[in-house]
Amino acid sequence: MVNRVMPASPIYKVIFYNQSQVYELYARNIYQSEMYGFIEVEEFLFGERTQVIVDPGEEKLKTEFASVTRSYIPMQAIIRIDEVEKEGAVKVTDIKSSDKIAHFPLGGSMPPGGKGDN
Repeated sequence: MVNRVMPASPIYKVIFYNQSQVYELYARNIYQSEMYGFIEVEEFLFGERTQVIVDPGEEKLKTEFASVTRSYIPMQAIIRIDEVEKEGAVKVTDIKSSDKIAHFPLGGSMPPGGKGDN
């Protein structure tokens, strides 16, 4: 068994859909919200600038989340949440129209041929 030293406070990588883009962010705290169907994300982490080259995607996210203390993300928008040892670069990726994306069904409707379809 490998002993890994985890930071005193965990770091989470959160990947989720936002409109026609995929966001990859890092945060210190993640909770299941009291608002049904949402995940709460707090204390966003953005790496310190060590390079002269500026990534426009990273700058967009820094600006978008600069004054955000807590974000409520719908559960069906979440792609993945990982606990990681250290933060990495945040990313914004455009979803191409050719990409196939399967979303969780939203409550209230039944698929054709399902129960209740007479």
